[in-house]
Amino acid sequence: MEEILTNPMALLVMVGLVSIACQYLAFVLKLPAILPLLLAGLVLGPVTGVLNPDALFGGLLFPLVSLAVAIILFEGALTLKFSDLAGHGTMVRNLCTLGALVTWVIVTPTAHYGLGMPMQLAALFGAIVTVTGPTVIVPMLRTVRPNARIANILRWEGIVIDPIGALLAVLVYEYVVAAQGAIEHTLVIFFKVVAIGFGLGSLVGYLLGVVLRNNWIPHYLRNTAVLTLMLGAYAASDLMSHESGLLTVTVMGIWMANMKGLDVDDILEFKETLSVLLISALFILLAARVEFFTLTQLGWGALLVLAAIMFVARPLAVFLSSPGSGLNGRELAMLSWIAPRGIVAAAVSALFALKLEAFGLPKSELLVPMVFLVIITTVVLQSLTSKGIAKFLGVRARYPNGYLIFGGSKFARMLAKDLMEKDVPVVIADTDWNAIREARMANIPTYYGNPISEHASTTMDLSAVGRVLVLSPYKQLNPLVTYHFEHVLGKGMVLGLGYGTQEGSARHQVSDDYAKKLELFSENATYGRLASLVARGASIRTTRITETFTLEDYRKTYGNRATRLYVIDPQGRVYINTVSHEYALKEDWQIVSLIAPEELKEKSSEDSPRSPGELPGELSGDAPTG
Repeated sequence: MEEILTNPMALLVMVGLVSIACQYLAFVLKLPAILPLLLAGLVLGPVTGVLNPDALFGGLLFPLVSLAVAIILFEGALTLKFSDLAGHGTMVRNLCTLGALVTWVIVTPTAHYGLGMPMQLAALFGAIVTVTGPTVIVPMLRTVRPNARIANILRWEGIVIDPIGALLAVLVYEYVVAAQGAIEHTLVIFFKVVAIGFGLGSLVGYLLGVVLRNNWIPHYLRNTAVLTLMLGAYAASDLMSHESGLLTVTVMGIWMANMKGLDVDDILEFKETLSVLLISALFILLAARVEFFTLTQLGWGALLVLAAIMFVARPLAVFLSSPGSGLNGRELAMLSWIAPRGIVAAAVSALFALKLEAFGLPKSELLVPMVFLVIITTVVLQSLTSKGIAKFLGVRARYPNGYLIFGGSKFARMLAKDLMEKDVPVVIADTDWNAIREARMANIPTYYGNPISEHASTTMDLSAVGRVLVLSPYKQLNPLVTYHFEHVLGKGMVLGLGYGTQEGSARHQVSDDYAKKLELFSENATYGRLASLVARGASIRTTRITETFTLEDYRKTYGNRATRLYVIDPQGRVYINTVSHEYALKEDWQIVSLIAPEELKEKSSEDSPRSPGELPGELSGDAPTG
């Protein structure tokens, strides 16, 4: 054991294994990943003494942390589109500007007097804790399930405030560093850093944007090239003016995010791998450096600062940001309670503390433990209580009855429009731009990209979605989407199209567990058959069962031309047809079917076997979604 603890390679592997275990634990428990990562770091570091990052990395620790934080800030900046700031309502815009300023102004003097921090360090701490972040907000929203207005505000606040708060923190930090020199040179140094940061960041961001927009870099090199050139800009900026690199990469990311004709969504994809391999390990290492004696130095002042952040700064920021938002008092109260701090706060505070300790700034050793204390307290306390508070305030959304449809084929768009006409929320997701474009032209809510990506988890609005229908032809991606959303929404909440009797050999190529989920509509409802029917003029029709038009009349009228999709009970609840579940139809129920043209009746009868859902007397379906 002693050999392992003194072996650098073994320690690095251990950090990697622990980081993966923490990510998986967060996935299973549906918690923000930052919480188990920080707790693991505390256990490995100050609690057991197994991990000592300073001894492990020596002089490389500071450069490694600097580069990791630069990546985090750059990727966060890539998500800040000014159109989002203006396009998601008055409340989001105000919270990310006025609200952040209010938090900073309140927390700064509180930290100064409560913790004895120098005013410069207190201002830096106040700027750092203005950031919430989607990585902690989104898991909480899934559990709390507030109404759509609250959920959208919190989600987009987390996305937009991430780079804005980081930019504020970097600017304050640059001033703090500049102020460590001679007083008469402080402003000169600060403005030099700001000029280089904004100038070089804008220049490199623009030039790299032009290169990417004109496809001068092969597609397989895009992500690697962007990452490498960003780190090059960071290093060059630091050489030109010490400590300007973080500002440069933040401005560079914001410039690229808002450049016309430049799509940065694919660039953001490499964030997922880095989050697991690099960022996860980073937080374990940072937490392992915390020493318990610094926690004891916080004293009662830490409680005062926490109270000011949660019970003064946040409610006041929400209240001052609310004029013109149309939110009622109960909704504002809910917004006032949910504001957990996340990844950017932890990473930036650790890097700044490392640098400020080198400058000998008094009390700088309190920065990291205080930020970590804010993160852990807000995440744990708000995660445990927000669901009950939402119920008490009456702002919890009803059980979601909407559908996420993976696949944007013509049939999928027809089904989505039909559901929307019956007041059922629908979102179509697809990686095919042409399909997404057609869906948007039909005014169907869409997500362009992989619906199980991290970008989708933070930006796609699934607050009204309770089920997923997999209607895509992507046989390799379909199982991943199925199992991902089964974890998010629960067992039985994801259904896919089967392979049909004509593709029996394909059915044997998938696991039995996955094959049981391929029961959507009927046994002969395959992707190819539905696409073929739609291409030859099939349409979706709704038929009401009455005393004068019975199920037998329906069968005689449409025969084998009808593929039953779903039924609606008199209360408007939707039951999707499946192979294995049957519901007896009653009067005033409606059947929604894909009806083939008359000329296809005979061919349909010859080529398509009957499914259980196409027998007279009963209609197959599954549990209601409403």
